[in-house]
Formats: sequence, structure tokens, C-alpha cells
Amino acid sequence: MARFFKNAGNTGNSLGTMKLSVLLDRARDHALPVIAAITDDDLTKPTPCADYDVRALLDHLLHVVVEFQKLAAKQDADFSHTPSYPDWRTRYPAETAKLVEAWGEPGATEGIAGNMRMPAQTVGGLVLLDLTVHVSDLAQATGQTFEPDPEVFTEVKALVEQMGPMAVEMKVFQDPVAAPADASPFERLLATTGRAPRWSA
Repeated sequence: MARFFKNAGNTGNSLGTMKLSVLLDRARDHALPVIAAITDDDLTKPTPCADYDVRALLDHLLHVVVEFQKLAAKQDADFSHTPSYPDWRTRYPAETAKLVEAWGEPGATEGIAGNMRMPAQTVGGLVLLDLTVHVSDLAQATGQTFEPDPEVFTEVKALVEQMGPMAVEMKVFQDPVAAPADASPFERLLATTGRAPRWSA
């Protein structure tokens, strides 16, 4: 989703009343078990993101987590390339904890977030979105189940609905796909982002 981060303008303020750092902490609690269960044999498997296998998506998401700590501090982020993180197993718990802390600092959600040129509260919503949807991608790719925290889902759904047309135009999301009649609310959200809700390799 880095292309959206680099090119989006003011998308408004979509987050509700719950503190962003609390939402990120809940997202972290749901993400870490999925990431911890990924084995070495999983790393070359495809994911719902056609451009990434599991290892590449792990690097991408961890890079987002690291760079968004800078944005919380009103520093510029660099999404021009994605480093490799050979120590991703230990970095994920540490860096996601730093992310929660960074967005809980006084003033983190106020003003404009670095070179994103977007309201900080909205930028924080974008990393909440990535930490939810990409973890779902990783879960599907590795045969795990994933369901986000209900409050996190509510906020992410609102953001997806708000940015959807722009994100499709910028090819961050694919065109929405049909969800099964018995799809869960989260599966319907995945379909809105152009993902097959019950994807399999």
C-alpha cells in the first residue's frame, strides 16, 4: 500500500473516538500469533497479494510498521524500497510494540504526518488497515484463520469505504469482487479491497 501512502492527499479523518494506539495494540495482539506461526516452509508460498510471496509480504508489512513510527513523530518516511529483514521473527514483536508506543505519544495524531502530507490521524488509520488486511493475507497464505478485533474492524471498514474509489484508481486495491452469500462482515471487507474472501493458492 506504499503507493497510496506516497501519492494520497487529504483523505479526511476517519477514525472514531477510540484512541488510535489502543486500536493498534489490539491489532497487534491479533497479528502476532499469525506471524509467529509462520514456518520456514511457508516463506515461498503465494499470498492473496500477487506481487508478494509470504517472505516478501512479511518484509513489506514490517517496513510499513517501522516507517510509520517515524510518521507518528512527524518525521519523513521512506517507501522508495523495501529492505530485507532476516530477523523478522524477533523484529515483529519489538517493532509493533514501538508502533503502538509511537502513536500513543502526545500529539501523534494531531497535525500533518511527515511527508505523507495527510492528517496524522488518517495516516495512523492506514497502518491499522495494513496491520489488519495484510495479516489476513498472511493467514490465508499459511492456512491459518484470522478475525480482527471488532473495534479494529469497525475502524478499518470505515477507512476502506472512505478511500475505496481512490485506492482502486491508484491500483492499491483491485476492483471489488463478489462475496459469498454467507460471507462474514470481514470477508465482505476483503472483497471490497478486491481480495477473494476465501482465497487459496
